[in-house]
Amino acid sequence: MAAKKHDGNKLKKRKQNPDVKNRTDSSASKKPKLVSSDTQTERLKKPFKPSKKAHNPSKLIKSESGKEKHEPQTKRERRLHAKELAEARKKKRKRHYTLEQELASLWEKMRQRNIAKEERSKLISEALQKMKGKIPEIASSHVSSRVLQTCVKYCSQTERDSVFEELKPHFLNFACNTYAVHLVNKMLDNASKKQLSEFILNLHGHVASLLRHMVGSVVIEHAYQLANATQKQELLMELYSTELQLFKDLTLMKESRLLDVIAKLNLQKGSVLRHMTAVVQPILEKGIVDHSIIHRVLIEYFSIVDKSSAAEVIQQLSGPLLVRMIHTKDGSRIGMLCIKHGSAKERKKIVKGMKGHMGKIAYDQYGSTVLAYIVSTVDDTTLVTKTVIRELQPILKELALDKNGRRPLLQLLHPNCSRYFSPDEMAAFNLTIPSLNAKKLIDVCIENAGELLRSNFGKHVLYEVATGGAGGILHPVLDDKLNALHEAIASLVAEPKSEEEHVLENFHSSRTIRRLIIDSPTFATTLWIKALKGNCGLWAQGHSSKVIYAFLESSDVKIKERANKELQPLIDGGILKKPENKQPGKEG
Repeated sequence: MAAKKHDGNKLKKRKQNPDVKNRTDSSASKKPKLVSSDTQTERLKKPFKPSKKAHNPSKLIKSESGKEKHEPQTKRERRLHAKELAEARKKKRKRHYTLEQELASLWEKMRQRNIAKEERSKLISEALQKMKGKIPEIASSHVSSRVLQTCVKYCSQTERDSVFEELKPHFLNFACNTYAVHLVNKMLDNASKKQLSEFILNLHGHVASLLRHMVGSVVIEHAYQLANATQKQELLMELYSTELQLFKDLTLMKESRLLDVIAKLNLQKGSVLRHMTAVVQPILEKGIVDHSIIHRVLIEYFSIVDKSSAAEVIQQLSGPLLVRMIHTKDGSRIGMLCIKHGSAKERKKIVKGMKGHMGKIAYDQYGSTVLAYIVSTVDDTTLVTKTVIRELQPILKELALDKNGRRPLLQLLHPNCSRYFSPDEMAAFNLTIPSLNAKKLIDVCIENAGELLRSNFGKHVLYEVATGGAGGILHPVLDDKLNALHEAIASLVAEPKSEEEHVLENFHSSRTIRRLIIDSPTFATTLWIKALKGNCGLWAQGHSSKVIYAFLESSDVKIKERANKELQPLIDGGILKKPENKQPGKEG
């Protein structure tokens, strides 16, 4: 009974609660009005469309394999799904994708430093076995090329030979590939003499084109550094002319200087110059100037180039490009030639291009000689002080204690001292570009031959020019100009006697002409034909007699025979006497 009473009271309280009543009334009052029957009928006729915002967890998607599966929901699932899709695309795009993945796994193990040799050899053999027959196809891959490099470095010679044979027909293509080029260089590092020779043989006819390629030029330089003297010459020769590029047998010669090659093979200098210009200009335009083989080519190019082309090359190199060249022997010589023959504006660009690198240049074996040449040659004191000296000042003590670093300082204190610079370096200081220096000097000698011959100091300059310079540096490039100079001197000798002192009677000029007859058969021939043949009796006494007798002291047999017919009767008659000086070459 108590329980029923309790329930009754509870029910009573609920009925008496006004809030409940109010909420009920309120909700009832807010109840929407019923729509008309027509409108309701139209809605029922429309097909049901689920809301776009509604989430459908059972949505299916097709994978790359064609199988249906649920769309990934979490971030991790979406990331894994994207990875699967990427892997699937790579498999379709790359034929050997699975093989590359296997090789990468082996590579991670074989390249470890603490791995045993036996274990590494086993991994390498396994990798090479997987790659056998497919090496040319996968060598251009970023992953596979690195695996191959490690294999070539540590594999046995037999395995290396096998790789070399498989790659050999494709070396030229790989030489221009961004990834495969490293494999090619690694093959060259580990190649036998026979394999290196075969590789250089395959390069024949392609050296110029590869040097113009940013990647291919690296391979040519690497081969050039590993090659012996003969092989280096073979690589260089085809850059000189079309004939040497087409016919390999012509490159097999001992002559290394381009001037000697032209003379021996009787090549047309104009043709050689055009070919070399076509080789050099694209290389410079692309800024491929770091390689020593290019430095060698430029040095030879300067020996035959015409004035305008030489000036153009100097203008191209003046600036930051030259800084990248002076680390080699030939590159440092090019640097000094640009400084010597460049204009004031170009010299300024060269020095300013070295700003920030002075310390590094000063410590370099070849760069230090260029810096020494700058401080003793560039006449812009303010530029040298601000750009060179100021940058070297904080490290003066270190430079003074360094074998190379001390050179610029010693050059300032004692210029061109043979105690501090080797004969080869001293010779580099005196190098010139013939078309920019000697040609102009020859013109001066031709125009002022008489004055120079009679001068105590000028006669030495004229003698050196007329004989072609030390080592025949002016031959054969300037032979035409030298012949003109010889004829100019012969014209002075052919002039008749007058009140004015004749060149054969002057103390200085007579001795200089005599030295030229003895040391230059070309000059002796010209002088005999143009001036002295049939006129020797006029000059058989006095200073001129030494000049006449010099024809009998010539090293050229033909000259002696020509002159002897006319001079011997004068000697027999006591008119022409042998000079007392037995060493005519030491005169004056």
